[in-house]
Amino acid sequence: MPGGMRFHEIWTAAFGVSGGTAQIDPWQAAARAALLYVATLTLIRLGKKRFLGRGTPFDVVIAIVIGSIAARAILGGSPILPSLAAIATLIALHWLFSLGAMRSRGIGLLVKGRNRVLVCDGVVDEAAMRDEHLTMHDLEEDLRERGYESLDPIAMVRIERNGKLSFVEKRKL
Repeated sequence: MPGGMRFHEIWTAAFGVSGGTAQIDPWQAAARAALLYVATLTLIRLGKKRFLGRGTPFDVVIAIVIGSIAARAILGGSPILPSLAAIATLIALHWLFSLGAMRSRGIGLLVKGRNRVLVCDGVVDEAAMRDEHLTMHDLEEDLRERGYESLDPIAMVRIERNGKLSFVEKRKL
């Protein structure tokens, strides 16, 4: 250790922490960012493979909360170790809820929601569209983005749990 500095002194010098929040310089913010990035990425990888990959509201909310906690820790608004503990706790809870959703349809519906049919055999379910806050313009935009000019070749449209529309083409005989 340089000059006999103890771990606490090195930690404080590198990350600008003393136990609470601190005024930090740009180098300490960079060191905090690197530490939080590596630690958060490690914690997420310990979670589950598809974590944040699906983009369901269940996943988006945790991403926002983790980002908020990490940002405060990086910029010195929160101490690093309690922030990492909070992030680890959230990822563990996400993993547990995900496990519960995998094993229980009821928990899955509660946590992740359900998909819903919006169009079946060319008939638009206007009540379902209203409930999902979608207009015909929204539906037509999604159709065009997938290369369709109309609903004619479409057998079914569903709004999936992540909010995306999926289109099933009619079978050709």
